Amino acid sequence: MLSKERFTAAAQKYMDMIFRLAFSYLKSREDADDVTQNVLVALYRTDKDFESAEHMKAWLIRVTVNECKKMLRSPWRRRGEPLEDYENALGFQAPEDRELYDAIMALDAKYRAVIVLYYYEGYSIRETAQLLGVPPATVGTRLARARQQLKFTLTEADRL
Repeated sequence: MLSKERFTAAAQKYMDMIFRLAFSYLKSREDADDVTQNVLVALYRTDKDFESAEHMKAWLIRVTVNECKKMLRSPWRRRGEPLEDYENALGFQAPEDRELYDAIMALDAKYRAVIVLYYYEGYSIRETAQLLGVPPATVGTRLARARQQLKFTLTEADRL
């Protein structure tokens, strides 16, 4: 079990990452908050000895993905809140940032997850595959398809 100080430091360091990943899966602030809380409770209760900060981060991502999948299977799953409510809280620097965010959030969950882990969290294809529990080739395919969809969506938006 982690010491109180180590848990507090880890929770503060990784809470935003857990929330972003959960929100990219669930498209609901409340559900992402629930997943974040469940993941942090799991971290608090675990007796796992983490080899490094990267090992802990990878474990947290894996637990987050599993919690999201469990929530998506739940019969009580509510429909998400409008994305505009969450977007307003983000405060984008440029209009292009909002446009990219909208395009990413319009992707299927499997594509959003690889985009978030690869581009925003900085994981390699191999690491992303391990975190998601899929083969590296699948991650590469999902990234290619996500990029293709994003390119189409963003170039169509520019034409309008």
